[in-house]
Amino acid sequence: MALGTTMAPYELRFDAGRICLDLLATTHPEERLDAPEPLRAWIVRSGLVPAATELAHVDATWLVGFRELRGRIGQLVRSRPPAEGGSYDLALAHLNDRARAAPPAPRAVQTEDGALVRELAGPPGCDALLAVIARDAVELLTDPVARASLRECEGDNCPIVYLDTSRGRRRRWCSSEVCGNRERVARHRRRAALARA
Repeated sequence: MALGTTMAPYELRFDAGRICLDLLATTHPEERLDAPEPLRAWIVRSGLVPAATELAHVDATWLVGFRELRGRIGQLVRSRPPAEGGSYDLALAHLNDRARAAPPAPRAVQTEDGALVRELAGPPGCDALLAVIARDAVELLTDPVARASLRECEGDNCPIVYLDTSRGRRRRWCSSEVCGNRERVARHRRRAALARA
C-alpha cells in the first residue's frame, strides 16, 4: 500500500466468474453491503455502470432490494433442480420478477480525442440494475454447462460459490490468493509441526 493511502473499511471481491455470483460473495466473511457507500462501490466495480456514473441517489432502500435478490439467487444456485415447491418456487418467482425490468440504457459518447466511451442515458434505477443481475442469474441457471461448472469453495468456512472455468475443471477455491493461500499456509504449518514432533 502506498504511503498516505488507506484501505476502504470494506473489501469487495469480483472473482466468482459471474456478476450474480459476485453479489453472493458480499456476505463473506461478513456483510459487505451494510450501507449505501459500499453498495455504490460494488455497483461501479462490478461493471453494472460505467465508472463515472453518478450514484448519489443510491440510498438505504436499495440495500433491501440487493440483499433480497442476493438471498434468492443464493437459494437457487445452491439447490439442484428439480427442487420444486416452497422456498425454491418463491425464489424463482422473485428472480423472474426482477428480470422483467428494463436494464439501464447505454449510449456511446464521443470524447474530446474522438474515442467512444459508454455512458448511461440517465441515472440508473434500482430495479434496472437488479434486472441486470437477475438476467445474469437466469442465464446461469438455465445453461446446463454453466450450471455444471458451479462450485462451492473448499476453503475452511468459505461459502462462496464460483464458476469453475479452469482447465480440467479442477479449481478448488474461490480465489487462489485468498482461500488457496490460506490452505497452503495451513498445510505448511502442519508439515512443520510434524517435522518438529
